[in-house]
Amino acid sequence: MNKKLLTLAVAAAMVAPTAAMAEAILYGKLHMSIDWADVEGYGTKPVVDPVGGQIIGYAPKNYQGWGLNGGGAIPGALRANRIGVKGSEDLGNGLKAIYQVEFGIQMTEESTAGNVASGGNAEHVTMRNTFAGLAGGWGTFVVGRNDTPYKTSTAKLDLFTDTMADYNGTVGFDDIRADNAVAYVSPSMSGFQLAAAVHAGGASTAISEENINSDSIAEAYSLAGIYSNGPFYASLAYESLSNELFMNSLTSQLGSTLSQTFPWVRRAGYVGDDYTKWRLGLGLMDWNGFTLTGIYEEQSNLPEGQINPLANDKLNLWQIQAGYAFANNMVKAMYGSGNRDGRVDEFNSVNEFKDSIEGDYYTWAIAFDHNFSKRTKAYVLYTQVDDDAPQAGWDGFSVGMIHDF
Repeated sequence: MNKKLLTLAVAAAMVAPTAAMAEAILYGKLHMSIDWADVEGYGTKPVVDPVGGQIIGYAPKNYQGWGLNGGGAIPGALRANRIGVKGSEDLGNGLKAIYQVEFGIQMTEESTAGNVASGGNAEHVTMRNTFAGLAGGWGTFVVGRNDTPYKTSTAKLDLFTDTMADYNGTVGFDDIRADNAVAYVSPSMSGFQLAAAVHAGGASTAISEENINSDSIAEAYSLAGIYSNGPFYASLAYESLSNELFMNSLTSQLGSTLSQTFPWVRRAGYVGDDYTKWRLGLGLMDWNGFTLTGIYEEQSNLPEGQINPLANDKLNLWQIQAGYAFANNMVKAMYGSGNRDGRVDEFNSVNEFKDSIEGDYYTWAIAFDHNFSKRTKAYVLYTQVDDDAPQAGWDGFSVGMIHDF
């Protein structure tokens, strides 16, 4: 069904009348990489305490070998291949209607389940930023599916985006593309710009289950302030996801009233606090060929087993990146770290495990890019993640090519 939808969308764009084509742009990104990785890290299968019934850890997932496009057991971010149609209509008086429909496509076996012999039958087309809205001198207002202002506040600061060394997959910065999003972006005011978005509940959650208590117009919200002027860039962002987004209807209804009396309710999935985070980004962008960026993020009240399988109350993350462009090439490097703050009340009966997962992890990468043209480039990179936690950490290298159209 999804493949047919993509075919029809592309065909409709190509056979549209000439007048309509003037306002409809077909675009995309094709990114292929050959990857090698040595992984010793936590998997997704929970290990349960047979006495207390608590999740006390996750079974390790060890892998050493080759893969393509970050699929299967290859760590880091996926390559985020996409195709889309976007455009606008002039409504007069400086007002225009805007739209975008963007599909994520998988060009190799990129699911964690793995089905290499399927011939693509196990893969699927996903929806990326897809919205409709209005734009004018007062700013831009859109409704649909969109990257949050928190995510976009530092997007241009990552020199390793969508590669094995992407800052989400190495340092652990948490970026979201929100469904049910209502967003506003102000016009630039001497380089300053503000952005805000809310996620309307609609009984939706972040755990693929329904929660009828997820009913607010702002079940999650995201705010960002950005300054971009010449080579100077700075941003400050905050994002909050309601605890209702991490529970189903049953645990939401029972947990809020019974968790104090019956502690097992929390272990069954009750989340007491909202998940919040804030981020600071700074950059010196392409100044005589040099680029230097830095990002700091603090995540608080991470829901157990969802965003953070180790069930920490807080993560403090930071990263610096540097690059130098010359001729058609760029050399670049990054270094980052994360510090965990363990959830003490969850591990009173397993203190040794609690102590083992509290600690730091460190990551670094180096890379070389070559631009064949403005739209096509090739790269080679090496990256590594060292972790104080037992059976965690990985390293790998990747050779890839990116074509934008």
